[in-house]
Amino acid sequence: MQREPIAGERIVLRPLQKEHLPRCVTWFNDPDVTYFLGREGPLTMAEEERWFAEYRQKIDEEIYAIEVNGDHIGNVGLHWIDRANRKANVGIVIGEKERWSQGYGTDAMRTILRYAFQRVNLHKVNLDVLDYNDRAIRVYEKCGFATEGVRRDEIWKRGRFANLVRMSILESEFRG
Repeated sequence: MQREPIAGERIVLRPLQKEHLPRCVTWFNDPDVTYFLGREGPLTMAEEERWFAEYRQKIDEEIYAIEVNGDHIGNVGLHWIDRANRKANVGIVIGEKERWSQGYGTDAMRTILRYAFQRVNLHKVNLDVLDYNDRAIRVYEKCGFATEGVRRDEIWKRGRFANLVRMSILESEFRG
């Protein structure tokens, strides 16, 4: 299924394509970026291409490149879309570090939530965030997410265990 671009205030979400993959590999091999993600490198282009081929076959995931003035700066996606229970998880990465803390993540998150609630007809969107990712937690709270709980010592991250904070937003709470 071909999806259309989705316009935010300052960003455009375009369906992730094969040409986006080299930049993704660069981000997912950057320790500054992966410090805030539930994944670690190294990641090869062959592994990313294999993942992308599998992703293209799925009906329960939609991943978008975040673009600013035509530049691919990150990705955002809906994962494990459960249409029967009208819920999904969301994940986001701003991989271009010089674009951090400029409001692009907030705009992308509001844009994907608007799409999730208005076009996909979801009732609830969940996410997990590392408890030390204060910048992301502020963005999620600004978008209306509430904390549901903490999964203690959930991920082994750079020599220590880290907690995951589970957050969610209901369609009635979204003011996007």
